[in-house]
Amino acid sequence: MMSASQAAERAVAHVTALTGRSAESVVGLERADDGGWRVRVEVVETHRIPDSADILAVYDTEVDADGDLVAYRRARRYPRGRVERD
Repeated sequence: MMSASQAAERAVAHVTALTGRSAESVVGLERADDGGWRVRVEVVETHRIPDSADILAVYDTEVDADGDLVAYRRARRYPRGRVERD
């Protein structure tokens, strides 16, 4: 069975390969009912100068118990430093 850290690494690799963009961080992780993992990966979509003006995106991914990508989609885009309101 794949560990949480292994699932996160695989999700980052899949998103990087599919988008061609740099992953910034893993911002969410949970085990799926089927033994796989749901991983939220934050990506730098657009680099700007200064860096504080970068546009980031969060991708929701699902990897199965073997680390293969089952699904992914861009959930949202936002400027770096924007504070989320609950």
